[in-house]
Amino acid sequence: MNPGFNCTGQTACMASCGKSKTKPNGKKPPAEEKKQYLEAEFTKVRVVDFDLKELVLLPREIDLNEWLASNTTTFFNLINLQYSTISEFCTGDTCQAMTACNTIYYWYDERGKKTKCTAPQYVDFVMSLVQKLVTEEENFPTKYGKEFPNSFDSLVKKICRYLFHVLAHLYWAHFKETVALDLQGHLNTLYAHFIVFVREFNLVDPKETCIMDDLSEILCAPVPPTPAPAAPSSPNSAPSPSSHNHVTER
Repeated sequence: MNPGFNCTGQTACMASCGKSKTKPNGKKPPAEEKKQYLEAEFTKVRVVDFDLKELVLLPREIDLNEWLASNTTTFFNLINLQYSTISEFCTGDTCQAMTACNTIYYWYDERGKKTKCTAPQYVDFVMSLVQKLVTEEENFPTKYGKEFPNSFDSLVKKICRYLFHVLAHLYWAHFKETVALDLQGHLNTLYAHFIVFVREFNLVDPKETCIMDDLSEILCAPVPPTPAPAAPSSPNSAPSPSSHNHVTER
């Protein structure tokens, strides 16, 4: 087993539920920062507009592990590429911890040593580890007849959890830069595709992804059907019997 398998990303909540909304000195805490990525003008922007559920379903003729391996590798490459677009803004000074919402992600090395690192360091750890795992033939076999390891399911889950951390950080710390580069549509589509995929195959614990549930519920909602164009009618044509009772579903 690769020693990197013991690396896990842990979360530590910086805020806890149930605490008083008033500080000991009687002053109210500052209002929670508005999440720009939840604003309608940004959530409606996508690269493609189709049912992602159909896209992630396992094709009948494809082996489950082959499907998981192919999609996991693709998500790794796409998320790595998406992060690279803002990497110059993610520095040890701007992102002194790997954060997302009210969570800090810590890195654990192969010896189990807990490390609080900067966001760029954490992302580098993630991408380096995942790159190594997906390119090792014993983990992600590409040769005909080569069997997947017994640990493959847990390996995919570990990778997906790490990749979620990177996506969450992109929204939380670098959405403004993403908008400035006009890449929010790419990020929204990638995030929605990833979440629908991991939900379909139960690859990430909902307790892990709940910090982004508000965004997930917006982006992963089924695409409303496009209404068919109305047929042209002549001024003298009479309305159909059902026209007065027609209801448009959205």
